[in-house]
Amino acid sequence: MCPQPTDAARTQEEVSAMTDEPVPADLSRLWRLPDRARLGRPAELDVERVVRAAVELADRRGIGAVTLAEVASTLGFTKMALYRHVGSKNELFELMSDLALGPAPGIDTEPGQWRTGLRRWAHALRAEFLAHPWLPQLPISGPPRGPHSIGWLDAALRALAATELDWATKVGIVMLVDMHVRQSSLLTQQLTDARQGTGLDEAAVNQNYGAALARLVDPHTLPQAAELFASPLFQSPPDDPADGDFVFGLELILNGVAAEIESKA
Repeated sequence: MCPQPTDAARTQEEVSAMTDEPVPADLSRLWRLPDRARLGRPAELDVERVVRAAVELADRRGIGAVTLAEVASTLGFTKMALYRHVGSKNELFELMSDLALGPAPGIDTEPGQWRTGLRRWAHALRAEFLAHPWLPQLPISGPPRGPHSIGWLDAALRALAATELDWATKVGIVMLVDMHVRQSSLLTQQLTDARQGTGLDEAAVNQNYGAALARLVDPHTLPQAAELFASPLFQSPPDDPADGDFVFGLELILNGVAAEIESKA
């Protein structure tokens, strides 16, 4: 079961006191601000119920099965009944992403331990993507806006708080790590899907791949590629290549962050 959005949001009254501008409807739904205009009995349907049903549907059948009509049918309502609570399919995806992501992990570290903090953050995010394989498939239409996604942003920025980096650099680092986690998770998922039905694990697939290309690649015209496929890399691949590739890429990024921090010292 996905957790509720965090309590980090201001109340509707606090938001209204800060500005005369109303909160956009989609943001109000994303942060679960109460609808003060609604009177009478509580509605049979609300944003939370719709989004939870959509997440459960995606977990069971994949993101391709999630349509407004299918979610409505699951809940026993018509598609039109959903539009009061979710403005569009794209908004539903954003709501699903924020709910499934859940609260950010507690990764507070001692000052100067930014590498440990970002490493924990990246592994925690990857765990969420593995738990909900459809998450990295969702289109990205803009910066994070939901309570959970902002919580994850805050957690990563706290890891970098003691550095001398400016805000633009910190945000750029968080985006880079996020992209690495997202793309690595998506690639792992796609390769896993491609292996289904073959009866082979990833190590066996890589061995077959290396052996086939070693026979085909001409060392005179493609010398480096030929040497690669003849190397032990494909003859004795690691037990979990996907995990190794993820860690390797993450550590390269963190090494680059270390160099940037050192240049600002």
